[in-house]
Parts: sequence; C-alpha cells; structure tokens
Amino acid sequence: MKDLKMTKLQVLSDKLAIGFSIVCVVHCLVLPILLILLPPFSGLFALDDKMFHQWMLYAVLPISIAALMMGYLHHRSYKVFLVGSIGLTLIIISTTLGHGVLGETGEVVVSVLGSMIIAHGHFRNYQLSRVKHETQ
Repeated sequence: MKDLKMTKLQVLSDKLAIGFSIVCVVHCLVLPILLILLPPFSGLFALDDKMFHQWMLYAVLPISIAALMMGYLHHRSYKVFLVGSIGLTLIIISTTLGHGVLGETGEVVVSVLGSMIIAHGHFRNYQLSRVKHETQ
C-alpha cells in the first residue's frame, strides 16, 4: 500500500514536472512571437522574464528532485536520475546567469534545452516506474 501511494505521488510529480517544462518552452518560444504579433496586448502577456524563470525554478526543482528520487528508489535506473539532473542543472544555469551573461539567445537555448531534457527524464521515469509496477 505504501509503495502504491509513493508510485502515485511520483507519477503526479513526473506529470507536473513535464507540464512545467512545457510551460517554460512555450514561454521562451511563443511569448516573444505573441509580443511581436500583438503589440497592444504586450502589457497583458509580458511577465518579468527573470521573475518568471525564478518562479518556474522554485516550482520545478523540488518537484523534479522528489519525483526523480522516488522513481530511482522504485526502478533503480541511475541514468534517468542523471538525465533529469542535467536538465535541472541547465535550468539553474539559465536562471542564475540569465541573458546578462548568456545573452538573450543563449538564455532561451539553455532554458529550452534544459526543459526538454527535464521532460524527457520525467517521461522515462514515468515509463520505468509504470513497467516496474505492472510487473509486480
């Protein structure tokens, strides 16, 4: 029973982390296009970029770490944990260095790459946990 609750929590955490990663990619790639195409609405769409990345980091970091750790304890694949950790590291670098150091393009590239790697790690975490659960 305890293992089932942990698996459900891990699955929920994986799905949340994937959702946050998608939001980050949409923010980084779609928002600038919307701001160009719809300048009158730029005040509604524009969020402080640095603040957005910080809030996303505060949301993604604990959820991702928890899901990846629970998944590792369940399926014992260190590769999945490593992949997720690389994605998280890229997001941390992007958020802390920002476009002041990375440049606007560099920040977007590092953020999107990190988000995609995080999403992939959580998807694999979910798959492995599901397969392990079904075989039990």
